[in-house]
Amino acid sequence: MYSSQSTTPDNGSMTPTSRAPETEERTRDRVLQAVLKQGPVSAAELGESLGFTPAAVRRHLDTLSKQGLVEVKLVANQAGGAGRPARRYVLSQRGQTKLGNDYLDIATEALTDLAHVAGEDAVRQFAARRFAAMEKKYQPIVDAAGDDVAARADALAGALADDGFVGYTRDIGANLPEALQGIQLCQGHCPIQGLAGEFDAFCDEETKIFARLLGVDVRRLSTLASGGHVCTTHVPVGRHKTPQRAEKRTRIKINKQERPR
Repeated sequence: MYSSQSTTPDNGSMTPTSRAPETEERTRDRVLQAVLKQGPVSAAELGESLGFTPAAVRRHLDTLSKQGLVEVKLVANQAGGAGRPARRYVLSQRGQTKLGNDYLDIATEALTDLAHVAGEDAVRQFAARRFAAMEKKYQPIVDAAGDDVAARADALAGALADDGFVGYTRDIGANLPEALQGIQLCQGHCPIQGLAGEFDAFCDEETKIFARLLGVDVRRLSTLASGGHVCTTHVPVGRHKTPQRAEKRTRIKINKQERPR
């Protein structure tokens, strides 16, 4: 039996360690960050990735839920939809705000005043300038991926992930005709979520630069600002898919298909 000095009761770790136990608050922040990066995610999946016991994870999730920082999404069983829906955790709007910009309220108030003085078009021009800088930064990264749309989308997702947007892609429509196949470009975090909720121009301008970077018409399916648990942009790839890339993405899809939708 391990002594109390050799275990880490505060974070519910499954293995003994010699380092000092984490504080409850720090451990809870780790769980919150994991939900941000992996959500929608189950308690069991969180425990496995963090090295915590299921009981410890559920205790922290219960606390975060009571604080209004995470919420439960019921996801249909992927095996034909049979059985009870699975419980998956995602960040709530309050949780997104907690991890966002502390100056968001000031920015929202300033843009509201700008709209009153100069009109809504002035806000749109501001948003366009902001995302023009993002486009300029991401253009060489996406171009380095070549002409294949799916490869460019993967590169864009990686750039978004590096900048804290928790970007990733997932294949859809594998059983559909090739012309209808696509991928979803997802963002699990938006540092200006509250701002985008007040001003549609920010989501609109971001969607436009995604289309320009990828070279195809894209469609925004959901946004964090409008209440979704992830920002999702549909990218059509079937008609632009190279044979080599099609084979590679088939292998990737096998690895990603267990990710909750």
